[in-house]
Amino acid sequence: MSNPIELSLEQQFSIRSFETQVQKMSREQAQDFLIKLYEQMMMRETMYKEFLKHEWGLGPNPQFES
Repeated sequence: MSNPIELSLEQQFSIRSFETQVQKMSREQAQDFLIKLYEQMMMRETMYKEFLKHEWGLGPNPQFES
């Protein structure tokens, strides 16, 4: 992985749009937003881990559970 990952033009536009929205927020709104965003990131990470466990056969096998 020596090549850096680059964002698409659509992703770059989305970042600029997000930046504009955040700049319009009050400090309290931005802090609340960051907390919610962090929670969503943690949920996504957990979902990815569970998905990979399932795809790689590392989790419990539903057909053998009682």
